Amino acid sequence: MPVSVVFGASGAVGRFLLPRLLAEGHEVVALSREVRTSTHPALRWVLGELPSRVPALPAADTIFSLGPLEAFAAWFAVSADAQAARVVAIGSSSAETKKASVDPAERALAERLREAERRLAAAADARGVASVVLRPTLIYGAGLDRSLTPITRFARRTRVFPYVAPARGLRQPVHADDLAGACVALAHASRLRQRVYEVGGGERVAFGVMLARVRESLPFATIALPLPVALARIGAALPFRPAAFRAASRAALERLREDLVVDDAAAAADFGWAPRDFRPTPADWTTPALP
Repeated sequence: MPVSVVFGASGAVGRFLLPRLLAEGHEVVALSREVRTSTHPALRWVLGELPSRVPALPAADTIFSLGPLEAFAAWFAVSADAQAARVVAIGSSSAETKKASVDPAERALAERLREAERRLAAAADARGVASVVLRPTLIYGAGLDRSLTPITRFARRTRVFPYVAPARGLRQPVHADDLAGACVALAHASRLRQRVYEVGGGERVAFGVMLARVRESLPFATIALPLPVALARIGAALPFRPAAFRAASRAALERLREDLVVDDAAAAADFGWAPRDFRPTPADWTTPALP
């Protein structure tokens, strides 16, 4: 029975990865900051928090890191329990898209992500462990994202669907379940040419089209509320801004005119990356139960 250790198991990708691993017959050890239990005989939850409060872990065939990459890399670099044949980690395309942001905090985030990638690769090389990082674009599909789901919740409460017009920059939303499938594929892949793979959704759509499809997916009627960019900037600057504006910032609003897409041809060639198009359903705005 293969052994998998999963960090960030209760997050968006983890809620799809755990059932996949269990269905394949893995013994799974999942780390959580909260006390959790499972009736599945092959799933064991352990209490802990990266990077310094991680309990003793078994040697694993694969360690999956689905949460903050910086904290995982810090733990992996120094922990004697970081024993595995392979590490598969989720990073973020923000490592590239925010390098030149107008927001100093975002530029610092991009540098920390790239440094975490470097630190993980160096530690893996020192231990003779294969490691790979996925850099996904905007993740959706589990009702836990901070970009699209807050808008759907605002719309549910108010029956108003706000959007910034015009917003023509291309986006490439990627479903959390597709990333879970990629994690499984990477755990079994025999030949990987890269340490970092860009991964995006199966379709590139304009930001405004993306929001229109989100609105169409809702199981209730809403009133579309177009917002000029100037008004959106005011809403984003409010100290107690509505949920619909919480993902907005000056930098985020500036990026509405930019294409935030990736070239994931290498992922397709190396481990069969073939994500779905962006056609959300009501289920994508709810959180799947943990096994």
